Amino acid sequence: MLVIIGYLAVVLSVFGGFALAGGHLASLLQPIELLMIGGAAVGAFFVGNNGKAIKATLKALPNVFKGSKYTKSLYMELMTLLFEILTKVRKEGLMSIEGDIDSPEESAIFTKYPTVLADHHIIEFMTDYLRLMVSGNMDAFQIENLMDNEIDTHHAEGEVPVHCIAKIGDGLPAFGIVAAVMGVVHTMASVGLPPAELGILIANALVGTFLGILLSYGFVSPLSSVLEQKLHESSKVFQCVKVTLLASLNGYAPALAVEFGRKVLFSTERPSFSELEEHIRQSKTK
Repeated sequence: MLVIIGYLAVVLSVFGGFALAGGHLASLLQPIELLMIGGAAVGAFFVGNNGKAIKATLKALPNVFKGSKYTKSLYMELMTLLFEILTKVRKEGLMSIEGDIDSPEESAIFTKYPTVLADHHIIEFMTDYLRLMVSGNMDAFQIENLMDNEIDTHHAEGEVPVHCIAKIGDGLPAFGIVAAVMGVVHTMASVGLPPAELGILIANALVGTFLGILLSYGFVSPLSSVLEQKLHESSKVFQCVKVTLLASLNGYAPALAVEFGRKVLFSTERPSFSELEEHIRQSKTK
């Protein structure tokens, strides 16, 4: 929704201002210029990226129009789930959760938290490291290093669409200049026309530069910023799980381990200590 509102603000400000200044909006309607700029940008996108990057970018683009799923309620549900799992481990031993982590969709614990269970990335990350803890063959330092490497890999993969969109945005002003130069060439080849007609051709050519800059800074480049912010949000949930599990592995009680996880969250989504405590207390009564 914010992206759509921002686009509307850009369009109304630029084209509305032009109209208020006495400009003729029809003169900005240059489909040939858009064809040259847009076609060149799409072509360069396919030339400059491999199949995996192209697929990742096309898959990521719809997400810019969706709100963030990493809300305070999701984190409270996640930390309550971690608390319940770690409490079971503390009372019954690590082997008691083997069935839960092997089939989380059938687990009595995991199914109580459908929002978390619906995100297979979180579930896979959590169950993989709980499985390593159950095996008992790795210490906390080894698991932490492995977690860091996996989070770095996730971040590197998430940066691919960000860089692809940013590169398209960076190239659009140059393609706008190309379209403008082509218009100037056409104008110079038509010097025999009356001055009024030559003026129209020059105006049409300059629209190419205008469109390239507007599309870059008003429409495409902001999308890379949105994708980057969403990437940071998606990485934070893994850090929350990581810190919580490592705290438990180092001998801290479930309540303290969950507190470690709470403290790494962004302030905009971080529940207060009392909010999380109340949520955990309520979950016990279910």
